[in-house]
Amino acid sequence: MLSFPKPEMIEVGDVELEVFQAGQGGIPVVLAHGWPEHAFSWRYQVPALVAEGYHVIVPNQRGYGRSSQPESVESYDCHHMTSDYNALLDVLGIDKAVFVGHDWGAILVWHHALLNPERIAGVANLSVPFRPREQADPVAFWEQMLGQEFYIVHFNRQPGVAATSFENNTRQFLTNMYRTKQWLETGENQPAGNSIISMAETMVERGELMMSEEELAVFIEAFDHSGFHAACNWYRNFTRNWETTASVEQKVIHPSLMIYGQHDMVPQTDMTGYVDDLEEHTLDCGHWIQQEKPQETNQILIEWLNRRMKPLFN
Repeated sequence: MLSFPKPEMIEVGDVELEVFQAGQGGIPVVLAHGWPEHAFSWRYQVPALVAEGYHVIVPNQRGYGRSSQPESVESYDCHHMTSDYNALLDVLGIDKAVFVGHDWGAILVWHHALLNPERIAGVANLSVPFRPREQADPVAFWEQMLGQEFYIVHFNRQPGVAATSFENNTRQFLTNMYRTKQWLETGENQPAGNSIISMAETMVERGELMMSEEELAVFIEAFDHSGFHAACNWYRNFTRNWETTASVEQKVIHPSLMIYGQHDMVPQTDMTGYVDDLEEHTLDCGHWIQQEKPQETNQILIEWLNRRMKPLFN
C-alpha cells in the first residue's frame, strides 16, 4: 500500500479538521474528497504532486474521518464547509491555493470559487462539472422526476435510514461502491429505486474492487470511526444551498480543469458561459477517476498545474 502523510488535527473556527500535508513550501494545492470517501482517496496524487514541488493539503471534510461532526444539519452547508477552507488557509498562512475536487468535493470547490474567489488561484475538478443554480428546489425536482428512493431524495426525506444501513454493513457497502468501470458502465451503480439500501445489504458481483484489500481497510476503519450520518449531511443541504445562493453570480472566473470518466454515471455538461477559462479531458474509467486511472490523472493534472498555475505564483 502507498504511504500516506501522517494526520494532524487543525482548529478551523469552531471545528477541527484532520489534515494530511506533504511538500511544505511549494504552491499550495488543496485536495477535496467526496462521498463516501476520505483524504486517502488522493493517495496516488500526493507523492506525484510533491515530486513536482507542490505543497499538498488534504483535509478530511467535517463529518469524515476524525474531523469534527457538528450536530446540526445546517453545519454542513456550502457556506460552513467553504469557510473551513478559508480558516484552514488562514491557519497555514496561505493567501490563496489551487483547489482540486472529486464527486461532491468538486461541487464544493465550484461553490468555493463562487463564494470565495479571492482565496482560489485555480480549480481542477473530477467527475462533477459546474452546474448553474437551478430554477427550482433541486431535491423537489429529483423527487418528482426520480422518485422518493433516489438517493439524495432518500437522504432528505428519510434521514438516517440509509446511514444506519451503511453502518451496519460498512465493509459490504464500501466494497460494492468501489467498483471498476466494468460495473459502473452498466448504469446499475446509480442509486435509484431501493438500490441505495441494497448497496449495503446485497453483495454486488459485477466488476472488480478497484483497490487492494489493504487500501479498502483504510476506508473501512475511517467509517467505522465516523459512521455515515454526518457524512450524508452534505446531501441534506442541497435545498439550503439553493436557497442561500440566490444572489450569487454563477460565473467561475478562475482557470479551470475538468476531468471526466467516460463510464461515469455523472453526465458531462456544457459549461459555456459559466466557466470561460476551461480545459476538459475524458479518461476511460468510471466514477473513481483518480483511483482508477491514477497515472493518467496525475499526468493531466500536473501538466495543467505546471503550465497554468506556476506562472501565477512566480
